[in-house]
Amino acid sequence: MLEALIEPLQYGFMQRSLVIAILVGLLCAVVGSYLMVQRLALLGDAISHSVLPGLAIAFMVGANIFVGAFIAGVLSTIAIAWIRTRSPIKEDAAMGIVFSAFFALGITLITVVQKDNKIDLNHFLFGNILGVTVDEVRDTAIIAAIVLTVVILLYKELLFYTFDPLGAQAAGLPVNRLNFGLMLLIALTIVASMKAVGVILVLSLLITPGATAYLLVKRLHQVMILGAGIGVFSSISGMYLSYFYNLPSGPAIVLVVSGLFLLALLFSPKHGILISTSYQK
Repeated sequence: MLEALIEPLQYGFMQRSLVIAILVGLLCAVVGSYLMVQRLALLGDAISHSVLPGLAIAFMVGANIFVGAFIAGVLSTIAIAWIRTRSPIKEDAAMGIVFSAFFALGITLITVVQKDNKIDLNHFLFGNILGVTVDEVRDTAIIAAIVLTVVILLYKELLFYTFDPLGAQAAGLPVNRLNFGLMLLIALTIVASMKAVGVILVLSLLITPGATAYLLVKRLHQVMILGAGIGVFSSISGMYLSYFYNLPSGPAIVLVVSGLFLLALLFSPKHGILISTSYQK
């Protein structure tokens, strides 16, 4: 067993994949905890789909695709806020309108790019953690350091705002800036996770580790810590499954984290469906 775990790590691409798995699993769980608590899963989905046109345009002009994807993610959040504040359209409808429009534009641009260039950009849709480059590891590490530093520095403020926005506003906290800052953190996290699980599946890695931890522990910092462990374990396990069984890496990671959620849902000491059922009997 130990030899099977160590043997793939003699290859450079597996070493890079391991680093990405740890960074992405940690990052998604920490930031996704805020999304889950605020019931904003749809927002994560909206931003993840909205980064596609940015990475396609960045590729077309020869710019860094991480920068292009981040700019597109920020523009989508601004568009959602603009529609919500300037019209009677509710926020969830605004999210659906924006992310579907951005996603359609991204798919169109990727199709155009692939007609003129013999290159496969589909890995950004579904992920390819085994194909990461040294530059992508560097960029992901920089993004992870920025996001985690901001979360640590603003933990108390984000905690107050997450659980009691009206109270935070009454206390004088800049809730609009905190909200926009959280959107930026989500966009950065999604950009960092693109190559590992792809923009279509990143929502699972954002929400499911935190949701799994939420069934097992109570406090937000505990959800973050346990969720980070679940996210890292799922990313590494999915990476090995992808390597040994020639499976697509993004779906493999998502299947692992979904399986862990199912186990927690059934057997959680406090919330487990089977545990509570047997206790009632």
